[in-house]
Amino acid sequence: MAMQKVVIFGTGEIAELADFYFTHDSDCEVIGFTIDEAYIKQTRFLGRPVVPFERLTETFPPQNCSLFVAVSYSGVNDLRAKKVAVARTHGYQLASYVSSRATTFAGLQINENCFVLEDNTIQPFAKIGANVTLWSGNHIGHHSVIEDDVFIASHVVVSGGVRIGQGSFIGVNATLRDHVKLGKRCVIGAGALVLEDQPDFSVVAPRGTERSPVPSTRLRRI
Repeated sequence: MAMQKVVIFGTGEIAELADFYFTHDSDCEVIGFTIDEAYIKQTRFLGRPVVPFERLTETFPPQNCSLFVAVSYSGVNDLRAKKVAVARTHGYQLASYVSSRATTFAGLQINENCFVLEDNTIQPFAKIGANVTLWSGNHIGHHSVIEDDVFIASHVVVSGGVRIGQGSFIGVNATLRDHVKLGKRCVIGAGALVLEDQPDFSVVAPRGTERSPVPSTRLRRI
């Protein structure tokens, strides 16, 4: 069976990770990279060609390959969503990656440009939108809905029946109580405990642990 050929948008750390995962844990072959022409600093990345996104169809036409947009949560996921939209208008199918070390169940549909890393548990009846990133180690509870363009960092607990609105970002170690609803483009900070619904554009940002005025050299016990 022929391997699916994929071009990755990006030449940063996430693109490097995407190349590793697609190469070592999927039936895809990464054949090149692309970014906006103004940001091209080298013509090759990880041994493969880097071509301008504006002229991608000339080198890698959409009938010959898929595209994966390896962009972070910049602009509350807006940049990634815009590049996905442009790729669609140019006729590209968008590839997705789901780790072989993720726990999923029958009936789960993975949509375009999703990136689901190792140790995610996605329980039955959960729904995942398009262009969703689930970094490693998350729990996605039963009957929860993650809308398009969401980025969930590591070790997040999404309880049952939760709804996460389009374009939202959930930081590491956050916990969302069952049946909580987040509006679109919410930002939930690292370690937050969300116990009630949040309207569109909400920011929930708990304070970080304060640094002690006593230096480590004066600690008697550790």
